[in-house]
Amino acid sequence: MKDTVTEHPLIPHVRAALHTVEDPEIRRPITDLGMVDDIQADDDGKVFVRVLLTVSGCPMRSEITGRVTSAVEAVEGVTSVDVELGVMNDEQRDAMRTMLRGGVEERKIQFAEPGNLTRVIAVASGKGGVGKSSVTVNLALALAKQGRSVGILDADIYGHSIPDLLGLGDARPTVVDDMIMPVPALGGLKVISVGMLKPSRDQVVAWRGPILDRALTQLLADVYWGDLDYLLLDLPPGTGDVAMSLGQKIPNSEVLVVTTPQSAASEVAERAGTMAHILEQRVIGVVENMSWLETTCPHCEETHRVELFGAGGGTLVAEALTDRVVYEVPMLAQIPFDEALLAGGDRGTPIVESHPEHPSATALVELANRIAEKKRGLLGQRLPLNTN
Repeated sequence: MKDTVTEHPLIPHVRAALHTVEDPEIRRPITDLGMVDDIQADDDGKVFVRVLLTVSGCPMRSEITGRVTSAVEAVEGVTSVDVELGVMNDEQRDAMRTMLRGGVEERKIQFAEPGNLTRVIAVASGKGGVGKSSVTVNLALALAKQGRSVGILDADIYGHSIPDLLGLGDARPTVVDDMIMPVPALGGLKVISVGMLKPSRDQVVAWRGPILDRALTQLLADVYWGDLDYLLLDLPPGTGDVAMSLGQKIPNSEVLVVTTPQSAASEVAERAGTMAHILEQRVIGVVENMSWLETTCPHCEETHRVELFGAGGGTLVAEALTDRVVYEVPMLAQIPFDEALLAGGDRGTPIVESHPEHPSATALVELANRIAEKKRGLLGQRLPLNTN
């Protein structure tokens, strides 16, 4: 006959007290979330509680410790409380997510699945106003002209300009049950943008944290992209929530950094590339936009290059990133300043389509060629390891 272990009479009261403690971010009892890993008590009224955090760097660790301590100290018979913090393993985190979703299985992001052949390229910049979205649109169209199947995800949550750059206006995606169909665009591009999901164009998107994360998951997982050769992600400027979240959701994605020639832009562009490296994404290169203006001199009638915004910024970013990572980060293109490029954006007709003979269009086509020629390598990618 097996011996039965009698639970200390304080423990049920401690467990009930812990049920009143909510996680500060999720706002659910920590007992429901599976965060209470162990409770012990002795005859002197000393109580030990082990609480599992969702991630090791949880910013609310002090708040959680304080809440647990206060709740347990209020239990009659408790003389002292010792709270130890641990971290959930992958299985425990999955169980918590399933519980929070009401038992519904999480949708998978096809681009993060092992063996997926789509090259996912995030177009990033350190600051706004460098022409990142214009580069994204024209690069996508240039790749499509090579016969590639290309999608664009406008992940610039706060400045979603991709639909306007492609002349899509108020186009909205078709929803079939719980599946979102991307909007077809020029050159056979498949496009989705948070701007297409807003009730009105003038509505402001004010998402942060979990809401933003869920929105990005929906844009990646609920959209029927089909078989793509390339998916280009137009990221918001800087190194905020979206860049980090996408880097975690699609760890094998690559990053293209866009800057302009002046040193102020190049310094912050370097940070964008550094963030990608921290997230274990491969930085495939740097694009310097607005490198110069080609103009005809009224006196000698010869064509001259005028460096409106200085010079050397792209090279500085490429060299700095090469020093920081373990591989060469090349400068893939210098794109001249072109009024047709700006006008095309206003009209929704990318310069690669409207003026393919212009120097800017030629540079963007060459950029597409260089990216297409350079196959996705294994350096910087997370590889599944079989330890058996």
